[in-house]
Amino acid sequence: VQLVESGGGVVQPGGSLRLSCLASGSIYRIIAMGWYRQAPGKQRELVARFSSSGSTDYADSVKGRFTLSRDNAKNTVFLQMNSLKPEDTAVYYCYSHLTDLLEHPHDYWGQGTQVTVSS
Repeated sequence: VQLVESGGGVVQPGGSLRLSCLASGSIYRIIAMGWYRQAPGKQRELVARFSSSGSTDYADSVKGRFTLSRDNAKNTVFLQMNSLKPEDTAVYYCYSHLTDLLEHPHDYWGQGTQVTVSS
């Protein structure tokens, strides 16, 4: 199983970016999927996720600015990021908790994509 991210880059404050994450491989069911981020010198933190309980969770710092969506048929999640701020600068990691074809649970992380918000 692989998580392949795309869509990072450099944007000015107030701008927008859209991140995509495709889960591919021997997947039976995706239980949870979303995005975390890690800024230099800081711990990795939740940005947004579709949880195992069916809820959509957002970090307080991104509520009202970021929107998580998904295409279940394509095992893909999207993170639309609007009104970006310099403090959103970080490496963004896609995460998924899923089961393989034998219904064994696994956690996977993507390689990370850099988002830089700077004037």
